[in-house]
Amino acid sequence: MLDKLQKAFWKALTPDLVVDTPDAPAEPSEGLSAAIVAALGGVDNLQSQQPLALTRVRVVLRDVSGIDQQALSAAGVAGVMPLADGVVHLITGLRP
Repeated sequence: MLDKLQKAFWKALTPDLVVDTPDAPAEPSEGLSAAIVAALGGVDNLQSQQPLALTRVRVVLRDVSGIDQQALSAAGVAGVMPLADGVVHLITGLRP
């Protein structure tokens, strides 16, 4: 019980530092444009996506080698931060 409370407390303070499972299945219509999905290797390459902040999205990919950096830049992604186990953070900036 105390462990769950501590995890919830730290997650509220630092949402990207506390590891958790992504909460949204990969659907291009929710948060990611079709151009971004295509640059990540298509819908079949996406396992999940999760918005982290106003300017960032965490995606889990099946194959990280399918990322097209130039296409992501053209789609408006300011930066790409690959992490372990297929997790990639996309710095998207503020979207209208």
